[in-house]
Amino acid sequence: MNFYVQWVTLLWMLFSGAMMGVAFDSYRVLSGRLQFPKWSIHALDILYWSASAVFVFRMLYASNHGQLRFYVFLGLFLGVWLYFWILSVTTQRFVVMLIEGARQLWLLCRRIFHLLILMPLKGLYRILRLFLGLVWVITLFIAKLLLQLLLPFWKLLRWIVRPLFAWWVTPQWLSRFGRSMVAVWKRWF
Repeated sequence: MNFYVQWVTLLWMLFSGAMMGVAFDSYRVLSGRLQFPKWSIHALDILYWSASAVFVFRMLYASNHGQLRFYVFLGLFLGVWLYFWILSVTTQRFVVMLIEGARQLWLLCRRIFHLLILMPLKGLYRILRLFLGLVWVITLFIAKLLLQLLLPFWKLLRWIVRPLFAWWVTPQWLSRFGRSMVAVWKRWF
């Protein structure tokens, strides 16, 4: 393997180590801010290290066809070390800023949804309820008015037909039932 390939591999490993640091800081800030359940931290750790291993070996394969040499580990170590020495705090602040921006965007979208969708639906529901209540009151008023107007005709009809049914004596339970129904009707209407 020539000298040029070794330097390219070393630079790719420096880059890979720095990217592992960026991913680790981002993961650490996210898990702290989003408060993942304790049981999921181990699974996420395994996922991080698996993704890092795949990334590093993919970079290694792209640069020198997967040959492991001392300078590969040196490049990874130096990349992680330089990242944590120079860029770690900046990355953490940037991730916190992204989380806060995403939270603000979520609150804005929720507020817009509330104002543009929920509030009009609530207003339509109230208007519909008011309209149906008004229709119900008007219907009850018309029904009561009709009953009041038809009451004299009913009494006249009852007076006319009474001699035909004089032989039939109303049982006492039926007359009590009729009176109670009339009382309920009057109470409602």
